[in-house]
Amino acid sequence: MFFVCCAEICFSQMPDIDKMLPVIAAEKNDSTKARLVFDRLGSSETDPVLDLQISEKLLEQAQRNNDPVTEVFALASLGYDYRLFGDNTKSWKYGLLAMAAAEKIPSPEAKAMANLVMALNYGNTSDYPRAIKFFTAAIDYSTQSKFDKLLCACYANLGELYLRTNKIDSALMYSQRGYELSTQIKYHDYLGPLLEQLGSIHAKLGNSKLAVSFYDLAVEEGYKMGSPKFINSSFTALAQYYYTQQPDSAVFYARKAIEAVEHTPFKNFSLTASKLLLDFYRYKNVDSAFKYSEIYRIANDSLFNAKTIQQTQLMAFEENIRQQQLIEAAEKEEQQNKKNIELALVALGIITFIILFMVISRSIITHAKLIEFLGVLALLLVFEFVNLLLHPFLEKKTDHSPSLMLLALVCIAAVLIPLHHRIEKWATSRLVENNKANRLAKARKTIETLEEKRLEEGKGE
Repeated sequence: MFFVCCAEICFSQMPDIDKMLPVIAAEKNDSTKARLVFDRLGSSETDPVLDLQISEKLLEQAQRNNDPVTEVFALASLGYDYRLFGDNTKSWKYGLLAMAAAEKIPSPEAKAMANLVMALNYGNTSDYPRAIKFFTAAIDYSTQSKFDKLLCACYANLGELYLRTNKIDSALMYSQRGYELSTQIKYHDYLGPLLEQLGSIHAKLGNSKLAVSFYDLAVEEGYKMGSPKFINSSFTALAQYYYTQQPDSAVFYARKAIEAVEHTPFKNFSLTASKLLLDFYRYKNVDSAFKYSEIYRIANDSLFNAKTIQQTQLMAFEENIRQQQLIEAAEKEEQQNKKNIELALVALGIITFIILFMVISRSIITHAKLIEFLGVLALLLVFEFVNLLLHPFLEKKTDHSPSLMLLALVCIAAVLIPLHHRIEKWATSRLVENNKANRLAKARKTIETLEEKRLEEGKGE
């Protein structure tokens, strides 16, 4: 009956994505496209099977049409859904693919989505510092693009992470932000977990009545959404809250939590509730203890299989190396840009020096030796600059071999030195002659002026 129901849901909702595929493909604005795709991927928390099917359709179309924005969202969604199924290896695989694809495009929405999935993957491996780093990046990109729906998801998940690590002040801040934004924009997809987090926060702060009120609202919101995952999570939180105070109530809510996901793709979410019931019945009822130990074992194996853990740790390690390589590449590119700017300024300086020298050598500078010295200096700057430009090229081609570098530099010198001398001789002699000619012309003009003045004075007498 469960699979029949799933089939009915899929057949009733799949035509929606079939109608939207041409709309998404036709949309030229990346920001609008990102929001269209995100809205189509809203069934992860209620029906991850359907969401997987939609994501695969979107990915197929994106790769066929060379649509990187849709591709990032589809890959990230696949990573998110496989995490819900407890398949952390595939979650990492698609998360890494989404991250690599997002890095190649300028879309802040795509970068936000990819960073969010990577943050969740790191959170699953308990690498909380890196998880927080990716969450922060996802929040920054969502804020930059005013992508409020995705921002709600970021706040909800970051608040949950801080709650898990017992950083209550930070958990309260982000959960409260997520709650306020969700109610402001009337986006309820993450309202359930946000209410549950606020309940857990107030429970830790000792506000019992407020905590229970938030838990009850979270359960109600889970049923409104039709999300077995959120219903399970809220009932589990209530069971944990009552465990030390009212064990019977804890057992009641733990059973409700398991029932909520028993015949759904979210079966692995029964782990905490089954462990609570196992502990409760361990010395009271052997049959019940055995029953819940089996549920706990199955859920535990699906999440904490040794091979899966090793694979996810390896993928996390490889991604850390890739991120470090990206940082090093960016630093290297920045250094190269600085070097290129410096070379451009040096070239501009040399050209300016030569132009000024050519101008003033015809008028201001009168000493032949000084002209010869400045001419040699200008040529020396030019040839040394050429040598400076060629040096990195030679290092690359010779692979820093001293013998090959020496041979290449000797060959360059064999060409440049005779050329240098010829140009030096021509340029300096030409400039000196021009300078002499200018000075002689000025002297003649001065003599003519004096002669004319003398003749005018003679006529006057």
